[in-house]
Amino acid sequence: MRFNKRNPIVVLLLSIVTCGIYALYLVYMISREVRDFRGDQSIDPGMELLLCIITCGLYEIYWFYKYGRLVFDMQKKVGVPNPNDISIVLLLLPIFGFSVISLLLLQTELNRVWDTVQPSNNNYSL
Repeated sequence: MRFNKRNPIVVLLLSIVTCGIYALYLVYMISREVRDFRGDQSIDPGMELLLCIITCGLYEIYWFYKYGRLVFDMQKKVGVPNPNDISIVLLLLPIFGFSVISLLLLQTELNRVWDTVQPSNNNYSL
């Protein structure tokens, strides 16, 4: 399986430039990648995205917390040195209007997992 490392700065810039559309795309992609990596078929990326949209972003606050925990568990599972549980930070930032920073932080932590699983893949993708 191939997982996408994304440059956190590009994630930040594209999320701002596209007025959040890229951020919604990432909600779907991150959900799908986490589901595929964990083999957890209870994760439905389409439903995650739909809930973020129809709740006007309220579900997204929970989504950041949930995926912060999932990525932390993934880090422990693959042996990432010094795994970071940033789920509370990811929960609080969107409450204060900084969801784009939460997305940047989540992608950074997810990249640490991909670096451990695919050490030869140093290329970033969108």
